[in-house]
Amino acid sequence: MELLFTYITSGGIISTLVFIWLSIYFILTVWVWLSRYLTLNKWESIEKKSLEILLHGSRNISRDSILSRCLASGSTYNTLAICKSVAEKKATTSLSILSVISSTAPFIGLFGTIVSILNTFSQLGNAQTASLTVIAPAISEALVATAAGIFVAIPAYSAHVLLKRKAYELMNMIQREIELLSSDDNFYNG
Repeated sequence: MELLFTYITSGGIISTLVFIWLSIYFILTVWVWLSRYLTLNKWESIEKKSLEILLHGSRNISRDSILSRCLASGSTYNTLAICKSVAEKKATTSLSILSVISSTAPFIGLFGTIVSILNTFSQLGNAQTASLTVIAPAISEALVATAAGIFVAIPAYSAHVLLKRKAYELMNMIQREIELLSSDDNFYNG
């Protein structure tokens, strides 16, 4: 923690901007993860309840189900497929943000490291003597930005993969509901 504070205070404007940028990325990652995870969990329980109702032979699915609105407007297989497509878009909202964060955070950290190393070498060029005892601490401080970029990228990537899987499972559940609804003898295949 002390090394991070030293890096930020002695690094200059570029180092400060890199850490502000990475901090925003980290906060955004946590916010997207929590909000999407809770939303998808709630939605999954609604669709699970609707699927269970359909499996018991009733056609009266939960009012909160994404498919209930489609059934109210006249059910054709195409209508239900369009509803599933809309649900997929809704379920995967914000995944691109996590993808961008997980792929760019290491590069932002690397940029901060390179600028710090260039600054270190520039200062060493003006010094009378340069030894490993002078260079090593400066280089280790510069590598903090790369570590911070990786630190931000790992949770963003993990959240992206986990939320993508959760959305996939939700879409499978909705597809099973559509198949059950369309297998009904009174169902119109349009």
